[in-house]
Amino acid sequence: MNKWLVCFSIALAMVTAGVQAAGDAAAGKTKSAVCMACHGADGNSPNPVWPKLAGQHTGYILTQLQHFKAGTRKNDLMSPMAVALSDQDMADLAAYFASQSQTAGTAAADQVETGERIYRAGNPSSKVAACMACHGPTGIGNAPANFPRISGQHAAYLEKALKDFRSGSRDNDLNKMMRGVAANMTDAEITAVAQYVQGLR
Repeated sequence: MNKWLVCFSIALAMVTAGVQAAGDAAAGKTKSAVCMACHGADGNSPNPVWPKLAGQHTGYILTQLQHFKAGTRKNDLMSPMAVALSDQDMADLAAYFASQSQTAGTAAADQVETGERIYRAGNPSSKVAACMACHGPTGIGNAPANFPRISGQHAAYLEKALKDFRSGSRDNDLNKMMRGVAANMTDAEITAVAQYVQGLR
């Protein structure tokens, strides 16, 4: 049943990705002026608690903006910003940030071994799935399935995201996939994976 649900979720994401409006990266660059304070001029956030958007999949950025606008994902800073965006604004911003190059991150050396083990193999004893099953060996994600790129992402942001999924305070994941993964992760495992992914490329 779980395998069928995952396959259905991927197929649904692929179908819906095809009906999204096309974005104009040049227009998105102009519109991104209001995003710079948090996400940087090119989508490489200078603050590690805010995500890098540079190089992220267009469909994923668009989906998250839609969720912020609809209230299915909540954030005190992002929710008010997204409310004012039109469908075209969101498509343009997604196209712009996706076209930018992400800056490389570095993993804390003492976290790499544990982080890599969990990322690549999960933790069978606590039923934690391997991250690379959805995000790929290099963390680049899967654009057609709307699984985000996580390689090079700030560890602090990833750690918060995983803890939010674990607590249920973030619940906009398709079919509870991320909540299911994070539910059985310890704080130490979350920290290790976040650090490993920050240096992944």
